[in-house]
Amino acid sequence: MTKIFTHDDLIRYVYEETEPEENRQIELALSEDMELLEQYHELLWLRKQMDGGMMEPSEKTINNILDYSKAVNLHPVKE
Repeated sequence: MTKIFTHDDLIRYVYEETEPEENRQIELALSEDMELLEQYHELLWLRKQMDGGMMEPSEKTINNILDYSKAVNLHPVKE
């Protein structure tokens, strides 16, 4: 009998947070359950999208933060 895996189990598997025996069981389940396999592929795609996302704020965002900081002037600099 194949164990039923949750969405959380698949997320852990995608992020390589499962144990070897659990990997074997998940891989067996993926080979037998097309719906589970579809969910797995979707999670892989989402991870790829998130990993490729913006790693730094844009220049415009930085300037907006600096402008706001100057305008609010919460901590005036003593000269």
